[in-house]
Amino acid sequence: MHPREQTIFALSSGRPPSAIAIVRVSGPQAGPALTLLAGKIPMPRMATRALLRDASQQPIDDAVVLWFPGPASATGEDVAEFHVHGGRAVLAALFAALSAVAEVRAAEPGEFTRRAFENGKLDLTEAEGLDDLIHADTDRQRRQALRQLKGLLGDKARDWRADIIEASALIEAGIDFSDEGDVPAELVAPALAKIKALRGEIEEVLAAQGRSERLRDGLVVAISGPPNVGKSTLINQLARREVAIVSPHAGTTRDIIEVQLDLDGYPVTVIDTAGIRETDDPVEQEGVRRARARAADADLVLWLVDAPDERNPGENGVPVWRVRNKIDLEAVRAGAVPPAGWPGSGGTVFEISALRGDGLGELMAALVRFAQDYFGSDSGGLIGRARQRQLLQEAVASLQCSLEVLGEGEELAAEHLRIAAHFLGRLLGRVDVEDILDVIFREFCIGK
Repeated sequence: MHPREQTIFALSSGRPPSAIAIVRVSGPQAGPALTLLAGKIPMPRMATRALLRDASQQPIDDAVVLWFPGPASATGEDVAEFHVHGGRAVLAALFAALSAVAEVRAAEPGEFTRRAFENGKLDLTEAEGLDDLIHADTDRQRRQALRQLKGLLGDKARDWRADIIEASALIEAGIDFSDEGDVPAELVAPALAKIKALRGEIEEVLAAQGRSERLRDGLVVAISGPPNVGKSTLINQLARREVAIVSPHAGTTRDIIEVQLDLDGYPVTVIDTAGIRETDDPVEQEGVRRARARAADADLVLWLVDAPDERNPGENGVPVWRVRNKIDLEAVRAGAVPPAGWPGSGGTVFEISALRGDGLGELMAALVRFAQDYFGSDSGGLIGRARQRQLLQEAVASLQCSLEVLGEGEELAAEHLRIAAHFLGRLLGRVDVEDILDVIFREFCIGK
């Protein structure tokens, strides 16, 4: 039997031990498995208490079971759910009992969602939205993922594809009736108007997104500067816990330290890097090299200084904020000089005491404003992934090509319309996407 025809099971709730654990079973053997363990199949979608027993009639747990006959289920298949006590021994016994049923096996990551996709319960944009919702760390990520899960982009893509097919049908009808005098012109004109309107609508969605797909990965802020200027102290303050070792000795931080922050609903990764200086220590040299590379890839650099410093870390085009630390020390308050030549010199400057917390409120408020500008409005974003943006751009390009070649021949225009419809089909996961399905669904957690 093909693996996709087998019945699968997995823990669909949190890691044990827990008060309650939910084990989901999906496939043709879900009903027999439920009958074997619970003694009967309860009424559909009605929670029913049952004493679960294994094949030897040994009790497993006093549980609640539910039955969702296909196709009216989350996966489109027969689905059974076991709500049991979340102890490891209970789950081990239940898994052993399920594994003993013929053609029943443990699920792979994302296999429940993939079956829902393959059975038409959701399209690929909704599946991606579900994955994003599971992994959402902030409220704004959650809202964006929920829009995807509701199928807003998929609904639009289906409407766009239907319009393309309609326009293509008009043009191809013109080809068929090309010997009927003015009939082709009467058919081509409305097709032309429909294509132009459709192209404008998709371009409007693309233009409105800004960097909305970046909300999935978040904003990267690198704390950089010479040794012993308080970089580790600052990241500890931002994280509100000790994540980096603070020491008066230069070169303490030699590797990259990352902290994930929820900044007013925006996901922000703050990076503490090695102090940038010339050194003969090969380990510290590698840390400095990594620090420069990570800062070059960041979206914003906080360059910390606590004394005059003319070092130039190099040009990279990344926005740089100069942060003068240790303002509680009078000698430093007299003035710290930012690194000469660094992009942003003469721009944004903050004065803080990472040790006491002075000025951190202003710095955090500025970071929130930067994130707001960077991500743009999240009120109506439909595009959540680079894959989706690329396919929409390809569709727009094909629509434009159809307009450009329409005067040269209806056959060429119709072919470009078919290509545009194909790209929208790939967006929904309905055509020619087998090569990316494994990549997408293996990112899911087991049991989803």
